[in-house]
Amino acid sequence: MAQDIKIPKLGMSMREATLVEWKFKEGDWVEKDKVVLIIETEKTQYEVEALASGYLHILIAANPDHPEPVGKVVGQLAETEEELKALQEASGVVAAPAAEEVPGPAPAKAQPAKAIPGEGERLRVSPVARKMAQEHMIDLSTIAGTGPGGRITKKDVEEAIKAKETAPPEMAPEEALPPGEEFDGKRVKAVISLRTGMRKAIAAHMQRSLAVSAQLTTMGEIDMTEVKKLRAELLAQEDTLQTRITFTDIFVVAITRALKDHPIINSSLIDNEIKIWEDINVGVAVAIETDDLLGGGLIVPVIKHTDRKSLTEISKELKVLIEKARKGKILPDDVTGSTFTVTNLGGAGGGYGFGTPIINQPESAILGTGAITDRPVVKGGEIVIRPIMTFSFTFDHRVIDGAPAAAFMARLTALLENPLLMLC
Repeated sequence: MAQDIKIPKLGMSMREATLVEWKFKEGDWVEKDKVVLIIETEKTQYEVEALASGYLHILIAANPDHPEPVGKVVGQLAETEEELKALQEASGVVAAPAAEEVPGPAPAKAQPAKAIPGEGERLRVSPVARKMAQEHMIDLSTIAGTGPGGRITKKDVEEAIKAKETAPPEMAPEEALPPGEEFDGKRVKAVISLRTGMRKAIAAHMQRSLAVSAQLTTMGEIDMTEVKKLRAELLAQEDTLQTRITFTDIFVVAITRALKDHPIINSSLIDNEIKIWEDINVGVAVAIETDDLLGGGLIVPVIKHTDRKSLTEISKELKVLIEKARKGKILPDDVTGSTFTVTNLGGAGGGYGFGTPIINQPESAILGTGAITDRPVVKGGEIVIRPIMTFSFTFDHRVIDGAPAAAFMARLTALLENPLLMLC
């Protein structure tokens, strides 16, 4: 009996996901536990593994513009080739090998009326036809399918390719400029789509955040002399602690304490109501490497209930979350529920500097920290060299006024410059 491939429920808040990419073609043999499908939720991409071995039958093709509900059967794994053929016939899909064996032109005969799907309607396309259209940059929405139920077949795409090749230049369909072409006097090196993937989510969230909130950033410096001493002592106890303490781990502890002392920072504006959260859940921005020219993306794993956890517990949990994020194994529940976010750019280098981090909605504030660099400062009337870290604190002025923001940063600065205060 065929094994269904469904949209899995990856978190309590997950309702739907889009199909990004099938890793195998229609009719391919897939081994159990192999990644068969990539799906995308609002915040993450996830690899769906085959629950059994079998021949792949694709029911719903990858389409970034049409999310599917949790539990929807989007494909099947047939135990035998005979079962695969039966599944294909039932859904009106012609197996790829059979399509390849179609002989030359058939005798002309009357064709059924063609109907091009209207806006918002789902395209029905065989996997072979979709792949061919992608290779030849054919817009499937302009093709009228002649298969069962208006399904677009390989032959339909072949006709569209032929029409495109014979059409005069001025009548050619509009398409994205490929690499090597010129646009406005500049040569295109690469084209990266914002329709799918991590960059789509980042772009949407950042644009929305700036549109819906009144963001203001305050900047300053923190003397990290005592934190560096503390971390050096903790590193010496790495075997005992069973974790390597990072500066970010210490920041999370200090931020948690400051949020407890200044709860208005730990809040959200929702439906014209300021909700001050009892839970303290700190999100930590993590850079993710990508294989395109962008060089990387961003994801924010969340450490829940940091006010109930020790420094070592936070350190161990954060390492697990970061590892999951960088291996593409992070779940929606791992990146939801944050009440405050910290983004530490110190590890990225760049030296002394400031920025204006954008709030991670629906939070009311975000802290950006820079590199720790030796700087001349005045201490006790003398100029001395101290390790200085810059910070950029962005807050939503609809919720937080300047005085509470300053008080929060003063408390956080005191905690980092005198780490023993975290024990009080």
